[in-house]
Amino acid sequence: MSQVNRPAASIAEGQADHMAACPVHALRGRLRRVGLRPTRQRVALGWLLFGKGDRHITAEKLYEEATGARVAISLATVYNTLHQFTEAGLLREIAVDGSKTYFDTNTTHHHHFLIGETNTVLDIPGSEVTIGDLPEPPEGMEIERVEVVVRLRRKKIVRRALPASS
Repeated sequence: MSQVNRPAASIAEGQADHMAACPVHALRGRLRRVGLRPTRQRVALGWLLFGKGDRHITAEKLYEEATGARVAISLATVYNTLHQFTEAGLLREIAVDGSKTYFDTNTTHHHHFLIGETNTVLDIPGSEVTIGDLPEPPEGMEIERVEVVVRLRRKKIVRRALPASS
């Protein structure tokens, strides 16, 4: 049966199925559900962020990707959008050394490895780290979450001197 002859309810269902399969439509819906208006810039940055699976990214790297994709946007807007996404629960912020901040698209409970030489962040499943004996928080405060960042470096190769030949 052609779509022209289908009842109106069937046409609406078919359109809903088609729209649900559209990643941009899904992203717009996701932004609306967390209370963010799906502006052109939010949708463009969301597409770059969430379209590649779970990842860790800095504002500068996302800005590079956006400009490479010909998205007209400023670095300040990238920062603002990342912070809005974080406040809305779409991202997790990972502060490293107080000067480097990564944004994580995986918002589940987990921890991180940080490879110092490359500034690469890798996920550690939450079940692989045990945290206990936390101090009592100050009066009127509660622990929001505990995040562990395990810093890695390449093992140093110890070279043994060869015995002197006689």
